[in-house]
Amino acid sequence: MAGRWSKPATRISSGTMMIPPPTPVTALKRPATRPMATSRTRRILGPVKDGIDLLAPLAADPGRAAIFLDVDGTLAPIVARPELAEVPEDTRAEVERLAARYELVACISGRTGEEARRLVRVEGVAYVGTHGLELAPKAERWRAALRPFAELDWPWLEDKGLTVALHWREASDEAAARAELESVAEQARDAGLEARWGRKVLEVRPPVEADKGTAVRTLLDEHGLSRALYAGDDATDLDAFRGLDGCEVAVRVALVSPESPAGLREAADLVVGSPAKLLELLRLL
Repeated sequence: MAGRWSKPATRISSGTMMIPPPTPVTALKRPATRPMATSRTRRILGPVKDGIDLLAPLAADPGRAAIFLDVDGTLAPIVARPELAEVPEDTRAEVERLAARYELVACISGRTGEEARRLVRVEGVAYVGTHGLELAPKAERWRAALRPFAELDWPWLEDKGLTVALHWREASDEAAARAELESVAEQARDAGLEARWGRKVLEVRPPVEADKGTAVRTLLDEHGLSRALYAGDDATDLDAFRGLDGCEVAVRVALVSPESPAGLREAADLVVGSPAKLLELLRLL
């Protein structure tokens, strides 16, 4: 398979902030049950003014609130290959400030928890990896079923233990690469696994009821919290948005781009156009 692509095989273990306009919500796999609040239909005037209003309840009592952050595409800008990603120093400093101020700050990543910890490098933060699967004991029994996919001859394969990610961001012919991965996705489903599509990536994972949303709920319950913010940029972050359903205070922040999945903008309370714009928002907390 790798011979079809120009890159050698690699295996590794700004926009304006706005409140989304009232466009129809795209159907999701598990639609959110919360009603669309009136405040979410307002066009905002500027990042600071918009953020202050929505974030005020969190900032006013940080000892009763949690801040949840995706990593790639949220804290770290998207790059060609996962191993090239970096969290900017000013972003790292801001996460450190938040960790000292809030009851809970957590990074919930598609990477393993240890890889997320090495990338973010902030103490006092909880790290949950593989889209929440690390908190799901039932996922362990599927490691053997995942091995054949971890051994595929694919140039940009990321073996995470509990999931296998096949990227195509660097493919010379992205349409052909995506078409070939459709066959891999079918093989995964035939093996009883789940195949999920993200930002130029196919992820093969166990068929267990665990995702970023269940991770959010688990951490909130463990800390006895019902006020939280979650920021993310990809399809799996929609699960995390739903994980905030029922909270006393919930702020869902979407980082949007031309690669954004359907429904991400519509499900958010605030929309920003880049990790740099998210940093401006976090400084209001």
